[in-house]
Amino acid sequence: MASVAADTGQGEAEAEDGTLTGLKLYLAGFVLALANFIVVLDLTIANVSVPHISGGLGVSVTSGTWVITSYAVAEAICVPLTGWLANRFGTLRTFIVSLVGFGTFSALCGLSGTLGLLVVFRLGQGLFGGPLMPLTQTLLLKIFPKSAHPKAMAMWAMTLVVAPIAGPILGGYISDNWSWEWIFYINVPIVALIFFSTLALLRGAETPTEKLPIDKIGLVLLVIWVGALQLMLDLGRDEDWFSSPFIVGCAVVAAVFFAIFLIWELTEEHPVIDLKVFRHRGFTASTLSLTFAFGTYFSSIVIIPQWLQTSLGYTATWAGFVMAFSGVLALFMSPFVPKLMQKFDPRLLVFVGVSWLGLWAWIRTIWWSSESGFWTLALPQLLQGAGVALFIVPLTTISLGAVEPEETASAAGIANFGRTIAGAIATAVVTTIWADQTREDSADLVAKLNGSQDFIEQMQARGFSVEQARAALARLVEGQGTALATTHIFALAAVVLVLAAATIWFAPRPPKDMGPVAGH
Repeated sequence: MASVAADTGQGEAEAEDGTLTGLKLYLAGFVLALANFIVVLDLTIANVSVPHISGGLGVSVTSGTWVITSYAVAEAICVPLTGWLANRFGTLRTFIVSLVGFGTFSALCGLSGTLGLLVVFRLGQGLFGGPLMPLTQTLLLKIFPKSAHPKAMAMWAMTLVVAPIAGPILGGYISDNWSWEWIFYINVPIVALIFFSTLALLRGAETPTEKLPIDKIGLVLLVIWVGALQLMLDLGRDEDWFSSPFIVGCAVVAAVFFAIFLIWELTEEHPVIDLKVFRHRGFTASTLSLTFAFGTYFSSIVIIPQWLQTSLGYTATWAGFVMAFSGVLALFMSPFVPKLMQKFDPRLLVFVGVSWLGLWAWIRTIWWSSESGFWTLALPQLLQGAGVALFIVPLTTISLGAVEPEETASAAGIANFGRTIAGAIATAVVTTIWADQTREDSADLVAKLNGSQDFIEQMQARGFSVEQARAALARLVEGQGTALATTHIFALAAVVLVLAAATIWFAPRPPKDMGPVAGH
């Protein structure tokens, strides 16, 4: 592949090893970063749109969260397979197929007219979107010369921070001004641009292929136990949990197949998930800390926009603005984290970062109520961003630095799997607890309600009928109950985050000269 450099011997060498130079290099880098951007964007763009999606499809808001969890579960299942797919079919081919699949299922999500179809198409979107994140990283390292790898990774990492800022705002604006279907349709022209740009810019960036065995049984076991667990969590509330034979069956299937999966993967020569890396104390502690911290954080950014829209009267756009503040300080702080890691123990940075998230979760229980204004809601979102920046990179460094070099790919896959599946499971659990807590708190308020007859009479004096006055009172009680339930959720989140912060101290101290690990 010719580079934009002059046809010198050096330019030809760069073309032979897959690297690019000049304008072509930066255009290709931008295209790959854009591919990663839309994948990360899809994790957050739907969050503020759940009430619109639920209303459009005629389902409850709680059921609408399946749109989020189905994508996350499919992505989690597919991520560990990325390395095998790239080695078997080539990184560039796998990237192109994943990109086309992601765009196709994005269009199908917009066309779906029922919740069932939307969930199925979101599963397809997650299956094809899952490999795009690690593949964009691999291709960036392939086309950039080694001396420019830090710049390449910085470009890649910025998409992880910018997308969560843009996602809620874009999703809110589209839902309010167009229709929720366009949060999926918008991917199609971007995917087309990336597709044709990739064909033009990256023809010589293919990697060698080899026929590798795949753990088919392990993969089937993984799909069964993860699918059964997620079905149990998503449908449990609607089916009255373990009074339903179906939910009991899902729980039994998840437990039995998880046990079989563990035994199989520990004895398989080429496991789909190499569980042996958990023998490293540093990897185990950091992965547990990441799983609980990210799961708690992700579930909170799912319920907050629902509360803002269903109880506080926010539009999806303004709910998006509140949520977008969480990425601002993360964006500002991220460049300083590697320097801090050179001066301080990475475990300390993780502890401070996750504890900072826990502190702001607790402050929400004091500040937030049904009367909270915009800045009361947005300020915790803004300030917690510093904690997000502080814990992600150090945790990655500790986890991947604790394993053997040949285990890095497996360790990265497991950490990504744990992070993604934690977000899906935590979302299902927290939305269920939130709904149940709302009913409980609303019932407590009704039992303690004083002056209800006076309120009804005042409403009648304003021209309301008795039924309308009672409905207004019920809405008022439900709004207060939802606000109380939200603060109870954040009290629980604060406890989990403090435990997640403490977990990192079970990891041994990393070497003093260890810098951020690339490739995660």
